[in-house]
Amino acid sequence: MSAAPADGAFRGSLIRGILFRIGLVVTVVVWGVISLPSFPLPLRWRYWWITRWCSIVAVMVRYIGGIRIEINGLENRPPPPGVVIAKHQSAWETLNLLPWFYPQSWVLKRELLRIPVFGWGLARLDPIAIDRRATRESLRQVVRQGSDKLRRGRWVVIFPEGTRVAPGERGRYQQGGALLACQAGVDVIPVAHNAGEHWPRRGLRMNPGTIRVEIGPPIATAGRTPAAVNREAEVWIESAMERLSAPRHPDC
Repeated sequence: MSAAPADGAFRGSLIRGILFRIGLVVTVVVWGVISLPSFPLPLRWRYWWITRWCSIVAVMVRYIGGIRIEINGLENRPPPPGVVIAKHQSAWETLNLLPWFYPQSWVLKRELLRIPVFGWGLARLDPIAIDRRATRESLRQVVRQGSDKLRRGRWVVIFPEGTRVAPGERGRYQQGGALLACQAGVDVIPVAHNAGEHWPRRGLRMNPGTIRVEIGPPIATAGRTPAAVNREAEVWIESAMERLSAPRHPDC
């Protein structure tokens, strides 16, 4: 008897997910086309215009996916931009950290820039696109290009696990973000969230509920090794993940 509600919830999540992905395809094509005239504009102007699509995605997440956002720790952001080291569970965080860390440059796979329309617009946002197969060269690119972005007042967002991991799992935290922060002399800001529970990395479902985001206290880098900074960020993020993934009391 209890299977019917579960089956209904699954079907509802699947329908939401299908509608959401249809919306993604339609809006990225439409926004990509109407953004073409902005490509020759100065970076500041075209960045503002192209990233309005992220706001459209946020609206679809809320009203099609049935997903709310709860964020804590906004006061932990230092005035000068730093390196954001974030958990990577979903596509959500690649698009929706922007309102809290603006403007930002992402460290991403070079192959993403080859995607028609989407990749063209992404390339015009001046990301740090790396070849993940060339490990040493990609690390030099992160440090060289990332330092330049930071000097120009942009946050650099890095997902140290390199690829999305399922809720409850963790990948190996690579040191590129910590190395960049140490060499540039800026803070690391750790970010944890449970987006993978609602916008899973695989499948079509969108699970209604609340994506909970925590921004941790800045991690100073002066006089410290990248390994130590990276380890502190990992410990904070994974500890926060345990809190975020724990069932909440009905009165909370």
